[in-house]
Order: sequence, then C-alpha cells, then structure tokens
Amino acid sequence: MERNQTSLDTLCGALCCAMGIDPPACAAGANAELCAYVETALGGRKADRILMYNPDAIAQWIYEKYPDLLEHAIALTDLRLPLRTVIPPVTPVCFGTMYTGAQPQVHGIVAYAKSLIRIDTIFDALIRAGKKPCIISQENCSMSLIFRDRPMDYFIYPTVPEILAKAAEVILRDEHDFIVVYNGNYDKQMHANGPEGVPTLAALNCNDQAFAVLDTLVRTHWKHHDTLVGFAMDHGCHLRAPGRGTHGDDIPEDLNIVHLYKAHPKTEI
Repeated sequence: MERNQTSLDTLCGALCCAMGIDPPACAAGANAELCAYVETALGGRKADRILMYNPDAIAQWIYEKYPDLLEHAIALTDLRLPLRTVIPPVTPVCFGTMYTGAQPQVHGIVAYAKSLIRIDTIFDALIRAGKKPCIISQENCSMSLIFRDRPMDYFIYPTVPEILAKAAEVILRDEHDFIVVYNGNYDKQMHANGPEGVPTLAALNCNDQAFAVLDTLVRTHWKHHDTLVGFAMDHGCHLRAPGRGTHGDDIPEDLNIVHLYKAHPKTEI
C-alpha cells in the first residue's frame, strides 16, 4: 500500500478559500482540488456556512473495505479527497494540522499531548473575518482542549448522543458560520475491539447515520446559505493484536485517509 501524496496540511487553506477568508499565518497552500470543487459547485460564490463532521480514526482501508457501512456519507457527497495525515498519526497532532494548516513541528504538538495550540488557527482566522465558529465535542478529548481560549463557542458534553443533539440544535439555530462536530466512538471501539470488530463496525455505521442526519438538517434548514459539509477524519488505524487496534505508526494504514465533501448551493434568497 502506497502513501497518499497530498498532505492534510492543505485542507485548512482550502476551507478558508471556500469561505473567502485569509488563511492562518502558518497554513500550507490550499488544496487545489477542494478549492476548484467548491468554486464550480457554488457557481463562483463562497460558502457562508461550513459543517465539518470529524469522526476519529476511520482509515482509508476501512472506507474502501466497508463502503456499505458508509453508504450515506458516500451517497451524500461529491468529492472524495485522498489525503496523507501527519506523523505521528495520533489525534491531537492530526487535528492540530487540520485546523492550522501547519506541520506538527510548527503548531507545537509532536506527540500524543492535548496541549493548547498557540499559533494561528482557522478559528482565529474566522474570528478576524467576523465569522462565528464553534466546536462541539466530548469532554477531555483533543478537540475539546487544543483549540481553547479563543472568543468562540465550545459545546462540550460527556456522550456522543449529547454531542449530536447539540449539533442538530446549532444547525437549526443557524447562528454559527463554521461548525466542527467531533465523534470519537469509532476510535474508542477500535482500540478495544480491533478495526473490524463488530462493535467497531457498528460505530462506523453510527457515524454514517449521524452524518446523514446532520446533512439533512443542513439541506433543509440552510437553504438560504451556500454551504459546504465535510466528513473528515484525522488519521487511520491498524490491527495491533487479535481483538485490539491502534494507530500512531509511520505506515499507510495509519496515514491514508479519505475525506468526503459536498457543497450545497443556496436555493432560497
């Protein structure tokens, strides 16, 4: 298995391009494929709403082996974007790069540590541009900690159902321009039961169904917005021992991921 060629650090600039804002100071060049897709899909307009659904640890090889368990995410999106995440492929390092556009040595998290990122992030760029971002995630997870201390909303809950319920509420209220929803259920089951254990694959399918619900809410309630939705994981995974999974190695199974994106042009003024 070969490593994907395009780095995850290109995503942040592309999300900023999609919204028409300047990227964070240390962001790599914008992903040209995502920029071109949004430009075409929205007829040259910029997205004024982005919903990023972030499931943890869904590898490209899992995506390719179990498409039936991701049928909604696949059917509801247009762009398949193969990416190579960063080393080490662990959650805080990878999300640090996803939302700063910088390599780990630049954003400062180079190992599994839920340290506060102090360099410029997409959230800072959004705030400077007068946009209102928010993060909806689980207590004590990386996404609930590494981007703190910004003048933005953080909705932190102990369980995934509460996270998804809040995400639905935030979409319906339509007060935020950039919404990040983190779901760590696949990663949790993968470590306990292996990447292909029955509870793990059930969690994979739950991510698919949750994304479908949120996408439906976007299409139904954001008709007066140009929007972009993403099904965007941080890293992959591999089998460590019978019944146990892990990640963090410099191998394609951990590095290769496939993001899924769909732009929804507004249909109402």
